[in-house]
Amino acid sequence: MGTQNANGHAAHNQPTNQHEVLLLRETLRSGRSIYHEGHVVILGDVNAGAEIIAGGDVVVWGRLRGLVHAGAMGDSTAVICALDLNPTQLRIADQIAIAPHEAGRTPYPEQAAIKDGQIIAERWKSGN
Repeated sequence: MGTQNANGHAAHNQPTNQHEVLLLRETLRSGRSIYHEGHVVILGDVNAGAEIIAGGDVVVWGRLRGLVHAGAMGDSTAVICALDLNPTQLRIADQIAIAPHEAGRTPYPEQAAIKDGQIIAERWKSGN
């Protein structure tokens, strides 16, 4: 039996986890792991030694210093955003990147995505 929307038309059967968002209002400390099939939003920091594995996008409203794997189920359109993007490792779908450690760097919001077959981090600006 199919699903109908409010207009009585047949609705597409999409997995609900594509739209589910896990929102955490906390700092993830070393040793903590978060696994979620949808998108993950962290209102806090992700410390070195912590990891997030998400089927969708990952947004960190804070410092990202741990490991993040967005698009873990193969979604190469997933993105990783943070106010301070300085991870031990980034993964999007099957791509892996390690951020260069720059002494005395000034943090600014960045978004990482796959472009031309590799993970590229760019300044996070309106419309990204």
